[in-house]
Amino acid sequence: MSIATIVLAAGHGTRMKSTKPKVLHEIGGLSMLGHVMASAAKVNPERRAVVIGDHAPAVGDAAKKIDPDVYVGVQAPPQGTGDAVMKALPALDGFEGIVVVLYADTPFVTPVTVMALVEEIRDGAAVAVLGFRPPDPGAYGRLKLADDGSLEAIVEAKDASQEELAIDLVNSGVMAFDAAALKAGLPKLSPENAKNEYYLTDLVAISRKEKLTCAVVETDEEEVIGVNSRLELAMAEEIFQDGMRLRAMANGVTLIDPPTTYFAHDTELGEDIVIEPSVFFGPGVKIERGVHIKAFSHIEEAYIDQGAVIGPFARIRPGTAIGQGARIGNFVEVKKSRLDEGAKVNHLTYVGDAEIGAGANIGAGTITCNYDGFNKHKTVIGKEAFIGSNSSLVAPVTIEEGAYVGSGSVITKNVEKDALAVSRGRQSVIAGWAARFRNSKS
Repeated sequence: MSIATIVLAAGHGTRMKSTKPKVLHEIGGLSMLGHVMASAAKVNPERRAVVIGDHAPAVGDAAKKIDPDVYVGVQAPPQGTGDAVMKALPALDGFEGIVVVLYADTPFVTPVTVMALVEEIRDGAAVAVLGFRPPDPGAYGRLKLADDGSLEAIVEAKDASQEELAIDLVNSGVMAFDAAALKAGLPKLSPENAKNEYYLTDLVAISRKEKLTCAVVETDEEEVIGVNSRLELAMAEEIFQDGMRLRAMANGVTLIDPPTTYFAHDTELGEDIVIEPSVFFGPGVKIERGVHIKAFSHIEEAYIDQGAVIGPFARIRPGTAIGQGARIGNFVEVKKSRLDEGAKVNHLTYVGDAEIGAGANIGAGTITCNYDGFNKHKTVIGKEAFIGSNSSLVAPVTIEEGAYVGSGSVITKNVEKDALAVSRGRQSVIAGWAARFRNSKS
């Protein structure tokens, strides 16, 4: 049976106190909506829908950017989860498979868990609910099981008896449905409740009344954490980072101080990498085996080849490729540049929009002057070239293979292979001047 996914993303998120829609806030450099859509995509759904509120068209735009073929339904005004799913029904026209309903503010539900819900429907259930057992069930709806282990009812805490309140298995909200049962049950939902809303969970009672089977899949609480405030966003970030750190170490990466290393959702790390304290990875980073990242370095949208050494206090910006065995030292910033094998940029240097050949050495305080106030220009430095300290290379400019640039030079013209370029004022020495100056002030 084929799969359809519906991601509910229409909430106002007022507790976030933000002009940004709640589900576009990021965890590990990816929006919560992005996390959920990525997880859903891994089960290869035939139909895909996202339901947004009319107050946040940016959510629909973000969904379309992630998946141009996704159907975007609009819920206005908000009238509950059942109503939200109704707004996605055009995406299910003619669909006869399994429908999974996910929430854009519940970012950690995995494809494995989604498939466990799907398998319950394939095995004959009309509805499958994802449950978990928190330390304090509190106001969560209780999942009441029949003697055969099937789901008998979802009992809201405010309606539960003392015996039902003792149930520790609760509802996460994530559900899967047989498409026919979903389409038949939605019109039977009623807003006759305290909130005057259409509850998707009422489909359990409706299905049981029709003698249909309902099932439960259990997961850990962390997988179904919901995010409604900045505090919960921070808690979710911590859960995400802890998971990434554990996976990195399990896959052969040494983290000297794991709690101070921060990963993005797509960070790729090879084996035998050493990462020192206080290192931050933004999105789009891939690092090959044997790289050493020293403390207080910041890396985003970059590729680092085997055996390179980065930092400490290095900033590697988007569009950078660091070659095998290259060295990027302390207080060096590299942007949109390629450094070939064994190149060295060891201290206090800015390299932007540049190509640096194998074995080249860039001295301390060097700057590639890549911006003229209107456009960016490229600097090309050939292999085994040597750039003396405190040099300014005014792009566009090429320093050819094996050439030398004298320290303190401002280079505005190309330097040919194996040549020496020096561009600085002539030094003058006036004997005794300092003593005479001091005496004149005394």
